Amino acid sequence: MRLKPYKILGLIPATEIGYRRWLRFLADRRALFSLIFVTLIFVTSLLSNVLANDRPIFVSYKGNAYFPFLVEYPESEFNGFAGPTNYYDPFIAEEINDNGFMVWPVVPYHYRRVVKDAGSEFPSPPDRNHWLGTDDKGRDVVARLIYGIRISFLFGFMYVAITASIGLSVGAMSGYFGGWLDLILQRVLEIYGSLPTLFIIIAIIGVLQPNFWLLLFLLSLFGWTGFVGTIRTEFLKARNYQYITAARALGVSNFTVMWRHVFPNAMVGTITFLPFALAGSITVLSGLDFIGFGLPPGSPSLGEMTRQGLANITKWWLVFPIFAGLGTITMLMVFIGEGVRNAMDPRKAISIKIPKKYASTQPMTEEQVA
Repeated sequence: MRLKPYKILGLIPATEIGYRRWLRFLADRRALFSLIFVTLIFVTSLLSNVLANDRPIFVSYKGNAYFPFLVEYPESEFNGFAGPTNYYDPFIAEEINDNGFMVWPVVPYHYRRVVKDAGSEFPSPPDRNHWLGTDDKGRDVVARLIYGIRISFLFGFMYVAITASIGLSVGAMSGYFGGWLDLILQRVLEIYGSLPTLFIIIAIIGVLQPNFWLLLFLLSLFGWTGFVGTIRTEFLKARNYQYITAARALGVSNFTVMWRHVFPNAMVGTITFLPFALAGSITVLSGLDFIGFGLPPGSPSLGEMTRQGLANITKWWLVFPIFAGLGTITMLMVFIGEGVRNAMDPRKAISIKIPKKYASTQPMTEEQVA
């Protein structure tokens, strides 16, 4: 099969080896569709305030334009009293509609708002207003699911960025310099590996008030060690290559050698690991929320929604969406990780027509292929 070069978001590999890896990833349709689907889910979750909110997106009142989903206006702006505007108030709604109009989100409920139109005891089944019903506290399930996915993705991306930065730095120094530095860092990793991480986190959260940033700090404090081993091994192997020795002999600084000559080849294993680390971080956050040591009460957490589904196992509208959503996200991230792993494997042969602009590049060395 011959593939034409794809241009997605303007990302064009700069070298022949990068181009071959890119096309191997595109040839894996399961990984490609998973990446597209995850991107759509993440972008949609970033628009949570526009898609699910108890304040209108736009209000036109007496010729003036208002954007309540961004700005909290007082009732005095709409001929009411002082205090924040309740757009569900019949007086405010009638006043605005008589002098203009309101544009509501697709889901006109916030994840914190207790609904008043469910028509039955909580948790209420799905109806035309609440597509997935309400939870046991009367909050719209769709709104909480959208906000919960956003928090999980943002937490996962930040967690992976922090832990990867620390782990890569420590592993690179350990592998490149070796000697006493490597010996000391390996002993530190052994101590870290023997610590009961989960129990330490639970103990700290039991004393301090949990929040997003505290959880991110605690999990990152113990999670960076997973990136050290792979990058350390690659640096130990690459530091004795001839072109590395030649660069040192020419007086190139250690930082330049590490960043420009070793990192591009050593990052293959780490890049392969990143999607799996992202899926794991989302699962860990949901697990802490499930056992009650995660985000503060009332937060739109996938783990808290899972706990509600378990407590109301006969209410399918609480069980199915969260398990389907969390399971789908985890499965898609695993598919992406497998696609990246296969793309980095030079043994995965595929018929590729290399454009002329790559033909002029320098031939790949054995170290680059490895």
